[in-house]
Amino acid sequence: MVQINLPKNSKVQKGKYYKDKTGSKNIRKVNIYRWDPSNGENPRIDTYEVDMDNCPSKVLDLLNKIKNEIDSSIAYRRSCAHGVCGSCAMNMDGKNGLACTKPHKEIKGDINIYPLPHLKVEKDLIGDLNTLYKQYESIEPWLKISKKVEDKENLQSIEDRSKLDGLYECIMCACCSTSCPSYWWNGDKYLGPAVLLQAYRWIIDSRDEDRKERLKKVADELKLYRCHTIMNCTNACPKGLNPAKAIASIKKMLATS
Repeated sequence: MVQINLPKNSKVQKGKYYKDKTGSKNIRKVNIYRWDPSNGENPRIDTYEVDMDNCPSKVLDLLNKIKNEIDSSIAYRRSCAHGVCGSCAMNMDGKNGLACTKPHKEIKGDINIYPLPHLKVEKDLIGDLNTLYKQYESIEPWLKISKKVEDKENLQSIEDRSKLDGLYECIMCACCSTSCPSYWWNGDKYLGPAVLLQAYRWIIDSRDEDRKERLKKVADELKLYRCHTIMNCTNACPKGLNPAKAIASIKKMLATS
């Protein structure tokens, strides 16, 4: 039987325990992944006892409370706190999502918080999204038209505009891509659900004049066809979008063109 040994510096260790000092009877334990590349230590799981009587409803509120009142050294991204920017994407209770829209009451037992899976970790809950953004840049996510329209709007019919629904709402939070096993294994070549959903958004836009070239760019065994319709992406999307359907639509367009 094959045995796989992780490098010593990658093994997650038991970390610090922060006991409640408020005397509250409504306490929950929050386990948070911690790793600081500057100190050379192994990653660890720190545990915090949090007074829930004085904590708003979302996981992001919980993190802010810990950072402001218990341990200011925790690193994580956040910005809008309204599910619009995608900054606070992380893995909570084993599922990817946005900390600002995830109610902590939905999590039973201890609350476990990790960075998005299979990303290089910058620090604590911050994942490295450079590869994702380079892939996003590669699909050229802007309108391509040959003629200049300076004195009037570039009009689109109501029917054509409706084809963009379920696509333009993507906030590039990476919840879908980092839940996809194919992206875990081939993240350097496979574009992943988030980028392919965005690619389809421009391919299907009736105002764009570069559809054939856009299809050629993604018509690659690794860029597109690593998708095996596992559907993790659709289940993980915090905006309720369907990246798997968009990928299937690109495949259909290539097969019928």
